[in-house]
Amino acid sequence: MPHKSLFAKMKGKWEGTCRTWFQPGQIADESPIRGEITSVLDGCFLRHTYQGSIQGKPRSGEELIAFNVILQTFQCSWIDDFHMNEAIMFSQGPLSKHGFCVFGEYDVAINHPKWGWKTEYESHDDDHLMITAYNVHPEGMEAKAVETIYHRIH
Repeated sequence: MPHKSLFAKMKGKWEGTCRTWFQPGQIADESPIRGEITSVLDGCFLRHTYQGSIQGKPRSGEELIAFNVILQTFQCSWIDDFHMNEAIMFSQGPLSKHGFCVFGEYDVAINHPKWGWKTEYESHDDDHLMITAYNVHPEGMEAKAVETIYHRIH
């Protein structure tokens, strides 16, 4: 099962840089970030917690990641005190060459179309992890929103 080796590779303590874009092509923030990825329920799930800042204000969040063996797809729930307000985003998607990619949707306002959120998790070796998220306009255009580049510290 390829997800087991990927999950094992992702576990650990991480630090790095997080870049955020509010407008396509214009970095709004670049700041340090620390994260930890632990296994939950004997390795069936991963829990990713992180702390950093955005535009000088503290930011933290958490993801619960699973591989649904019946559907053969990755699934993720995400909460974050900046991006998600008081909502939970659920995403799912396939294995990719160096990790996996999940897609979810979030609300922008009542009676408005949902926006998409595509997140790619890539690990090219045991000591580096990149998590890149893209805003997806209701009409399908994508723009990079958040890029976390981690290196292992433990």
